[in-house]
Amino acid sequence: MTTDIPPSGTEEDRFWQERRICFLATHRPDGSPHLVPVGVTFDPEAGIARIISSVGSKKVRNVRAAGPGATVAVSQVEGRRWCTLEGTALVKDDPESVAEAERRYAERYRPPRPNPERVVIEITVTRVMGTVRPPGW
Repeated sequence: MTTDIPPSGTEEDRFWQERRICFLATHRPDGSPHLVPVGVTFDPEAGIARIISSVGSKKVRNVRAAGPGATVAVSQVEGRRWCTLEGTALVKDDPESVAEAERRYAERYRPPRPNPERVVIEITVTRVMGTVRPPGW
């Protein structure tokens, strides 16, 4: 893991807990970037960011098309404060992974609407950049 941001304090620790829209960058099969707004949760102890989505969404198709080790980035910003998490992504559809992602999403945002086609994009974070350090990093 690489960290390119300065140490932070308690105020910055809330940055990844407060309700905030983020952006996910994936690669289309032709290599061009796909950027989309998403809700993201981050588990600093496990080093995993999670995004809930529908199985047929473009972001999910992009991650699956890239295969194991798909490189993605997720960012959020508020004024001059920002943070980007880079890492490798995979799509999980097992009930336990989806339930955990929904639970975390409900904590940060609100309970997600029912979706029988829900999957979760799990990002194993390998690099953190920005002016705000995620909690525990």
